[in-house]
Amino acid sequence: MSNAYNRPDQLSAELRDRVLQAAKRRGYPGPDPVARSLRTRKAGAVGLLLTEALSYSFRDPAAMSFLSGLAESCEAAGQGLLLIPAGPGREEADAAAVVQQAGVDGFVVYSVADDDPYLAAVCERHLPMVVCDQPREIPGASLIGIDDRGAMRGLADYLIGLGHRDIGVLSMRLGRDRSDGVADAERLRSPNFHVQRERIEGVRDAMADAGLDPQTLTVVERFEHTGKAGHAAAAQALGVNPRITALVCTTDVLALGALDWARWQGIDVPGQLSVTGFDGVDDALREGLTTVRQPQEEKGRRAGALLMSPSHSGVATVEMLETELLRGSTAGPARR
Repeated sequence: MSNAYNRPDQLSAELRDRVLQAAKRRGYPGPDPVARSLRTRKAGAVGLLLTEALSYSFRDPAAMSFLSGLAESCEAAGQGLLLIPAGPGREEADAAAVVQQAGVDGFVVYSVADDDPYLAAVCERHLPMVVCDQPREIPGASLIGIDDRGAMRGLADYLIGLGHRDIGVLSMRLGRDRSDGVADAERLRSPNFHVQRERIEGVRDAMADAGLDPQTLTVVERFEHTGKAGHAAAAQALGVNPRITALVCTTDVLALGALDWARWQGIDVPGQLSVTGFDGVDDALREGLTTVRQPQEEKGRRAGALLMSPSHSGVATVEMLETELLRGSTAGPARR
C-alpha cells in the first residue's frame, strides 16, 4: 500500500488503482501528512511574516499585490502558504510561541520593523529567509527591494522643478509605538522602519541639492495606514504650515486620503495644492495620481522564487527592482 501512495512508479496503473480503491472502501484517506513531515523533515509550506494584522494583507492594495505574487510562486512549486501577522501591540512571548509552532520550511519577511519580536523569533529558527523591503541587514537572509530613497528623490526633484519650495510629507508609522502627529528631529533620526526613513530622506536630499533647507520639511506621521489617516494627516500638515504647496505621501493610500481632504475643503488639486503618492496601486492610477510605481506583485514572485531556490553558494542574494515615476494629474506648478 505504501508504494501506491508514495512510489506510484513502482506499480502498474491497474494495480495502483485497485489498491487505492480498496483503501477507499476501508475508509483509509492515505498517509498522515504530519507523520510524513516528521519523516521527511519538510513541511511543504512557506511562512509569510507580515508587519500588520492578518486582515491587512487582504485590505491594503500593495500588500494584496505582493501576496498574489508570492502565492503564485508557491503554487508553481507545490508549496502551501502560512500567514503569520506581526506588527505593533504583540507580546514577545506570544511571538516566540507562534513562530516556533509554524510548520514551514522557510520564511518570507514582508516589510517588518527591525525591532519586531516576531522577526527575532524567525531568526532563531535558522531556516531559509527572504526579506522584502525591510529590514535590510539580516545576516544570511536574501533581500528583494527597490531604491526607496532614489525613487522618492526623483519625485521630489520633479516637484521642485515645478516651483514647489514649501513641501509636506505624510508618512506611515516610523516606529512600533503609536505616534500620530508631526515627527520632530529626534523621531526622524530613530525610526525602525527603513522604507519610510529612506523615502523621507529622498525628499530631504532633493531639497538640499536645490538649495532649500531640509529642516523646513514638515513631516506628519500616522500610525494607521488608511485613507482616513491620510485625510487627517493632510489637515494637520496644512494646519502646521499653511504655506505648503505640495504634499508628498509615502504611500498611495495616504495620498488618496489627502486628495479626499482637499476636495472636502474645496482646494483645487493641482492648482492650489499638489499631492503625490508612492506604490502605483490601481485606485491611484484611476485617480490620475502622480506617484512612483513599484512592482509589488513581482516582488512577491521573486521572494518566493528565491526562497525555494536558495543559492548553492550559500551567499545571500540581493535583488533591487526598478521603479517608474508616473506624472499624473495631481501635481502641477506651485501656486504663487
